[in-house]
Amino acid sequence: MLHPSYVELIDHVNNVNREQGAPEINSRYTLVMAVAKRARDLVNGSPMMIEDTTGRMLTQAVMEMEAEKLSIVINEEEEPETEEEVALTDVDLSTPLDEA
Repeated sequence: MLHPSYVELIDHVNNVNREQGAPEINSRYTLVMAVAKRARDLVNGSPMMIEDTTGRMLTQAVMEMEAEKLSIVINEEEEPETEEEVALTDVDLSTPLDEA
């Protein structure tokens, strides 16, 4: 079982977004896509922001988001009509929170 749960992680991300003045995330799909994108970045050699001993990149990505090293920022220039239209390019994980 994934811990934290989707609901806990979305709540955590939204608390951070409220503090930063960023829009809230209302979709599990957005969260899953953001975590998957970060995991792929890690597989491709991106440096880890926190150390994990499990060796699983998906777990690492979730831990980084929970530790507030990453945030989810949705590009709001064009709002998608459905959740399926939110593309990976609309999710920006390039800026750690401490640099925002």
